[in-house]
Amino acid sequence: MKDILVANDIIPVGQFKSGLAKYLKEIQGKRNSLIITQNGKPAGVLISPAEFDEFRQTKLFIESVSRGLSDSEKGEVLTTSQLRSELKKSRADKT
Repeated sequence: MKDILVANDIIPVGQFKSGLAKYLKEIQGKRNSLIITQNGKPAGVLISPAEFDEFRQTKLFIESVSRGLSDSEKGEVLTTSQLRSELKKSRADKT
């Protein structure tokens, strides 16, 4: 994500409404965020679909690593042979 430029990337909701198509096109091309304010306070953030997907994948990855670390700390780990067996079962279930 690019840095937020106060002069360009923070706009009031009224300005956003009047230039909606323009702002949607801008975030698609520039991959930057747009902060929309209402009554002078942040009310929402508009990001491109690609940037949203990237954030979502990063979040899922972090959650997965956190679960793995938590399982490891609890001693809930598998040996290599147990893992291979679980993978074989999982693959067999999918076919």
